[in-house]
Amino acid sequence: MDNIFIFIMIIASTLINMISLFIILTLKIKTKSLNKMLTHQYNLIVKIQSTLKNKTATNAVSENAEMIYQDLLQNLIPIMASIDVMPRATSEHPLWRAIGGIMDEYAKNPFILEKLRRCIKLDSEVSRSIDNYMNRADSFLNHLTTTDPDGILATTFTDGLLGQSLTFFAQAKQLAHQTND
Repeated sequence: MDNIFIFIMIIASTLINMISLFIILTLKIKTKSLNKMLTHQYNLIVKIQSTLKNKTATNAVSENAEMIYQDLLQNLIPIMASIDVMPRATSEHPLWRAIGGIMDEYAKNPFILEKLRRCIKLDSEVSRSIDNYMNRADSFLNHLTTTDPDGILATTFTDGLLGQSLTFFAQAKQLAHQTND
């Protein structure tokens, strides 16, 4: 009887150990799975937070767009007056009409670049207005680039009239400084 009792105790002990090992392994797998899931959730929360910060910054730019546009337009007015260019006759925002007028005139008459080069060289007010315009437009584009998560808005401005005007003014400034040397 003692042998049967010992044998039953060994089997019971082995069975309990196996059940305990099974429970421990199951808990370990579930803990690993839970840890993986929580890590994934945390990464998603970080992405969402980053996207919301970017959207908030983009929304701030959008809300302040009118002030930015007016600032850029104020710097364009003396430039347009010095090269005798009129804004487009469209229903666009005055800034886009002004830039569009300059770019349209340049497309029709490339001599406008030479005219602007002379104005930059001879008129410090025009030179200062171009510098201000370029600095503000460039900082606006940089801000859009850093805050626009998908790049669509920044690309629209960079490839559009704003980017074209920056290229045009940079070219005129470069020509004006080359003739100074």
